[in-house]
Amino acid sequence: MNIYDTLTRVYQKLPTNGSLVRIYVCGVTVYDRSHIGHARTIVIFDVLNRYLKFKGISTYLVENFTDVDDKIINRARTEGVDPNEIASKYIRLYFEDFNALNVTNANIYPRATDHIAEIIQIISGLLAKDHAYLSTNGIYFRVKSFAKYGKLSKKSIRQLEAGARVEIDVSKEYPLDFALWKFYSDYPNFTSPWGNGRPGWHIECTAMALKYLGESIEIHGGGNDLIFPHHENEIAQSESYTGQTLAKIWMHVGMVTINTEKMSKSLGNIVPIKDAVQKWGPNTIRLFCLSVRYTKPLDYQDLLLKEAAQKWKQIEVCVWELENWRGGFSKSKDSMLELCTQVEKLFDRAMENNLDTPVAIRELMKFVNEINRIVSDDALDEEIASKAKSTIHSMLKILGLKIVSVMPEERDKIDRMVKLREKLRMEHKYKEADSLRIELANKYSVELIDHKDKTTWRKSDFAAF
Repeated sequence: MNIYDTLTRVYQKLPTNGSLVRIYVCGVTVYDRSHIGHARTIVIFDVLNRYLKFKGISTYLVENFTDVDDKIINRARTEGVDPNEIASKYIRLYFEDFNALNVTNANIYPRATDHIAEIIQIISGLLAKDHAYLSTNGIYFRVKSFAKYGKLSKKSIRQLEAGARVEIDVSKEYPLDFALWKFYSDYPNFTSPWGNGRPGWHIECTAMALKYLGESIEIHGGGNDLIFPHHENEIAQSESYTGQTLAKIWMHVGMVTINTEKMSKSLGNIVPIKDAVQKWGPNTIRLFCLSVRYTKPLDYQDLLLKEAAQKWKQIEVCVWELENWRGGFSKSKDSMLELCTQVEKLFDRAMENNLDTPVAIRELMKFVNEINRIVSDDALDEEIASKAKSTIHSMLKILGLKIVSVMPEERDKIDRMVKLREKLRMEHKYKEADSLRIELANKYSVELIDHKDKTTWRKSDFAAF
């Protein structure tokens, strides 16, 4: 599998440590609900994780929570509660949001505040190697001590200094030096050998990545807004401390805009995941997040979401037709079985090519449309239906798209009502038949699909519009 590496700017073959791929994803700062930009990044890494497991490769995925930060502290003060209460609340809501999006859990979700000892150990090591220094306000990383600083963002120190919005601190030796530990007397603060304070943002991820994944890992990633300064600074401090290359591949996901504008609180255009799922449904949101190559920006607009919703409806129709299909005869069985094999190869090729989900989805939709055409022509038998169903479910599982489940008891009730409606229609009792159709829709979210000599049905997870 090839993945685009932000560091080298070329496609790199994904390395494995034996048969293991270690992945660190920089997670959210938990002071508010997660939004659609977070959704895209997490969904992309979820699909990567799912695909590698599908290919028989073991993964160990770490996604952190930044649970000590000025934004958390300020919100806690505004609401008159403990900062830990704010962090815990939004961690809980994080899982609520991403469970709704059918995101597979990472192996571990470490919190920064649980790793103060590891942070202090790394800072001590950087001080001992003269990569860090003590100032009146805290401990800073000495950027000029790391000769390759700027290698990720591809900018020289002079360019970074000119363009960076860095905190003015006269106690720093150099403007780009960044905080490893800041002294604070107000709550919350933590004890260190140098004085009470709080860790810098960048050192938190270094400590958690080293602890759970080791000194050199296969993939480190997040949104591309983290390239500088966060990931640049992680590289500098981690590699100065260990002497090892932090990550073999740096994988970054493009930003989500809202009607071509940048998302921001000042513009009031941030879309929480909860609101997006309520409006469009989880599978539509996932298809939307995967609709553009992950390295590119993605614009959140109704037209694209309606297109994703329409695709999901076509997929649902196809899967439920296959699920409920009984009997039938196919005149082109061999070609249909070959079509299943071919789409599996094309889907796999797209995923191997830097996780090209737009092409993978295109191949899925071509297959879905062909199956729907064959169904409408009554040219399907049970063997083809079974093989096609297996093929589609494999692709859906990798993409994290989930057909709503139906318990056996509920299925029996639906089947009986569908057969009764067919009987009523044959008896020309159309008013009673239509009442059953309405009841199925309202009670079970079931849509009926009438064929020439039979009726099948689909159960929808969501009505997008």
